[in-house]
Amino acid sequence: MNELIHPLQIGSVTLDNNIILAPMAGVTDLPFRLLCREQGSALQCMEMVSAKAILYNNKNTDALMEIHPNEGPASLQLFGSDPQIMSDMAKRIEERPFAVLDINMGCPVPKVVNNGEGSALMKNGTLVGKIVEAVASAIDKPVTVKIRKGFDDTSVNAVEIAHIAEESGAAAVTVHGRTREQYYAGQADWDIIAAVKAAVNIPVIGNGDVVDGQSAEALIKKTGCDGVAVGRAVRGNPFLFREIIHYLENGVEMAPPSNKEKLETIIRHASLQLEVKGEYIGVREMRKHIGWYSAGVPGAARLRGRVNEMETMDDVLNVAREMFG
Repeated sequence: MNELIHPLQIGSVTLDNNIILAPMAGVTDLPFRLLCREQGSALQCMEMVSAKAILYNNKNTDALMEIHPNEGPASLQLFGSDPQIMSDMAKRIEERPFAVLDINMGCPVPKVVNNGEGSALMKNGTLVGKIVEAVASAIDKPVTVKIRKGFDDTSVNAVEIAHIAEESGAAAVTVHGRTREQYYAGQADWDIIAAVKAAVNIPVIGNGDVVDGQSAEALIKKTGCDGVAVGRAVRGNPFLFREIIHYLENGVEMAPPSNKEKLETIIRHASLQLEVKGEYIGVREMRKHIGWYSAGVPGAARLRGRVNEMETMDDVLNVAREMFG
């Protein structure tokens, strides 16, 4: 078996490889997940969903939880801090077609943290254990946990939290090598991922600073992690999955996508946005995605300004054709 790229077992779920789309609010919606799956991502992690929002039947939350039959195994990510609500809501949604339920203990956003949720949970190991145990015992699907290095540099406790998660029934843990205080700044600490891997027996998925095949290989070799979750580097670049997989399989980089292929992908992305969200929201979603797709394209900055004023998808795509035509 190739030590770098291989199927990954998470509880009862077998992924066809070990390269995963990390959950990102405002990015990993249904259209984008489909594109990443087509490029080889083994598990599509959805945008995080509030357990309380499910409890109160929030309409927007229903749309967030929609899963397409073609997106392959999906990981639905819940956030919250009340073990009872978390387990009740996990049970309520278990019939939905997700493969894995992930508990968010990594979100750094103040609104979430100030509520005692997301990465704030890393400050309370006892509560972490209660939440994971309550959710894992409520449903039959595998439960995973996404954590950070620690809340800040004075409380680097990923090893302890990962161990608690394992003892409480988690089937895998994803470790982002930054503290909450760092957000996404500075360098990710891969040593902490290695330390977690050495401390637990469940699969450990490393996350942080993977931008290409070489960095994915370096992360796996340095930490021994079982899988890699790719986050911000994939925005505007779903092709990154096939490039990483090709590199890990063959040891050589594959040619980047041509402008023609990028444009075709943007057009497909736009049509999926229209289908799933309608024109008003779809256009607004595509504005930011075009910004990411066009990073580094000569003259794109001027055109991005125009995209942000567009009200119809046809107009957005006409500018995209100027960028990539």
